Amino acid sequence: MIPTSFPPRDEIARLSARMLLEVGAVDFNAAEPFTHASGKKAPTYVDCRRLISYPRIRSTLMDFLTVTVMREAGFEAFTNIAGGETAGIPFAAFVAERMALPMTYVRKKPKGYGRNARIEGRMSEGDRVLLVEDLTTDGGSKVSFVNAIRETGATCGHTAVIFFYGIYEGVEEALAAEGVRLHHLCTWWDVLAEARATAAFDGATLDGVEAFLRDPAGWQAAHA
Repeated sequence: MIPTSFPPRDEIARLSARMLLEVGAVDFNAAEPFTHASGKKAPTYVDCRRLISYPRIRSTLMDFLTVTVMREAGFEAFTNIAGGETAGIPFAAFVAERMALPMTYVRKKPKGYGRNARIEGRMSEGDRVLLVEDLTTDGGSKVSFVNAIRETGATCGHTAVIFFYGIYEGVEEALAAEGVRLHHLCTWWDVLAEARATAAFDGATLDGVEAFLRDPAGWQAAHA
C-alpha cells in the first residue's frame, strides 16, 4: 500500500535514527575502533541489514523511504525499482511493493555463467529506475550499479538509501556529476543527536564519535 502520511523531513531523520539505535544497528566504540572494508578505522559502525528482522521498524522505515522519494522525485517518476546486491535487495522489494512497481536487482558483477547477467528480473529499455540500497558512504558502488542499469537502455537518475554517512565532502556532488540524485532518511549527525538525546551511549564515547565526524581524515590519521 502506498503511504499517505508525510512526516516533516527532520522528524523522519530523528525517528529513523532512533529506530537504528533501538535495534542495535549502530555501534560506537572510540576506544577500540572498527576496521571498515576500506581498511580505515572508525569509532562508528552501522548494520542496516539488521532492520529486516524487525517488522514494525522495517515497515515504518520503508514507508518513510517511499514518501521521501515521492516527495523529492515525483509520484510518477519511476517504472522500476532496483536493489543493489545484496543488502539493497530486500529494501527494494519493500519499496516496490508500496509503489506497486516491478522490482529487479543488480549484481555487483556478472555471475559468470548462464546469461552472465548483472540485472536479474525484467528491466526494459526506457524504464525509469530507482536504485535502492541500505546505505551509502562515498557513493562509489552506486555508480557501478547505475551504469549496469543504464546499459540495458533504462534510465537511472535517483538512488535512495536508509542511511547516508554525511561526513565525507563531495559525495552528493560526485553522484550529481554522474546524473544521480541521492535520497536518504538519516545521517551520522542525526544518529549522534538522537544518541545524545536518549543517552544511548556514555558521554565520553559520544564525544569521541563527534570528534571523528567533524574530522574523519584527521581522526583516522591519529588512530592509524
